[in-house]
Amino acid sequence: MFRSMRLFNYRVWFLGALVSNIGGWMQATAQDWVVLTQLTDNDATAMGVTMALQFGPPLVLVSVTGWAADRFDRRRMLLVTQSTLMLLAVAVGILLLTNVMTLPLMWCFAAAFGVANAFDAPARQAFVTDIVSRDDASNAVALNSASFNAARLLGPAIGGVLIVLVGTGWVFMVNAGTFLAMLVALMLVRVRELVPRTRAPGGARLADGFRYVAGRPDLKVIFAMVFLIAAFGMNFPIFASTMAVQFGQQADGYGLLSSVLAIGSLAGALLAARRDRARMRVVIAALGAFGVFSLISAAMPTYPLYAVSLVFVGFSTVTILTTANGYVQTTTDPALRGRVLALYMAVIMGATPIGAPIAGWVADAWGPRTAIDVGAVAGLIGCAIGVTWLLASGRVHRDPEARLRFEIDETRPVRVVAPEEFSDEVAAATAPVTLPDAAARRRIRHSPTRTARAPRP
Repeated sequence: MFRSMRLFNYRVWFLGALVSNIGGWMQATAQDWVVLTQLTDNDATAMGVTMALQFGPPLVLVSVTGWAADRFDRRRMLLVTQSTLMLLAVAVGILLLTNVMTLPLMWCFAAAFGVANAFDAPARQAFVTDIVSRDDASNAVALNSASFNAARLLGPAIGGVLIVLVGTGWVFMVNAGTFLAMLVALMLVRVRELVPRTRAPGGARLADGFRYVAGRPDLKVIFAMVFLIAAFGMNFPIFASTMAVQFGQQADGYGLLSSVLAIGSLAGALLAARRDRARMRVVIAALGAFGVFSLISAAMPTYPLYAVSLVFVGFSTVTILTTANGYVQTTTDPALRGRVLALYMAVIMGATPIGAPIAGWVADAWGPRTAIDVGAVAGLIGCAIGVTWLLASGRVHRDPEARLRFEIDETRPVRVVAPEEFSDEVAAATAPVTLPDAAARRRIRHSPTRTARAPRP
């Protein structure tokens, strides 16, 4: 489960990311609560607009951010993006502490956070494969998800308590301090131990990532399923905050819901780390489970029961995202990995501007339970898309030894040989085939075992 931890660079990266992620979840909790209760009167639509502005830039800038992740040194790029995010957090904290913050200003900062994260996310995702070998990439991705969700377990609860004790402004300031952990980790990384990067011949062209995904039906299905769940099912800030208000809870009650959600998320991430590789069928099954558990959570009559149901929602959600992320990373041509991951992150983060305002509007018009039901249906539709593709692609076969049992052939896509992996053994496997000489061809032609040609009608 923890095999990537044997590397010094990954240990440093993991610890830095854990501290930074805790601060990030504290800030996310504070931002949601500020928009919902301080800048508006429980306006879920305004929260949806905030999320749309924050997660919209990755979709708009997908070509540029993916190209940058493949073109520039990812470690230096992360130093720039993390420093920018830290300064933005300080600015928002100061405006909140001085009571100058307004809803339009918060929307502007949400968009600024979105632009910085648009460049940060694909570089951060691809940098993991610069730290570990390809064989450990799936494990490293799953452990990253575990770090993210361990932070999600602590961050919202701490953020909710700090909002009550010292106010939202100081939560942003504390988060700004946690960015120092990531910056220190990036400085401590041993550059000489990083995995050599594969460069695409002729430079990194923007359209190459789109063409690559267009030629991979399995990736298109993954992207479609993730889009549905990200757009309509993962609006947890809207769902949890409006349900907390409906149950009569304060900021600490909302933060506790986010932490309970993270219990299941952490379990899902650790279980994914134990798998030898990411499989499509796991994503499909988790989508179905997400739809069922979301429907159950929407029907819960009390706050404690709703909180318990979120454990299972979180487990299925992280299983979807971690497995899909690992599948994309471990089956993609290394020379195009940054651009493909930028597309993947654009699908996840860029789907929010579409789904979040709709979820907020539904929550305002018909209540948060109906908004949760919409997300559940999206998960079930995504599951149906995956099952349909498995059947249509011929990957489902009946087990010859048992009539009622079926097998799923999940053979990976054709593996692209990276330049640094091209060896004499690979060259021998592609050596020219020796053809028979003229005399041998005449003997074959007059051989009695040669199949006779059928007469013309």
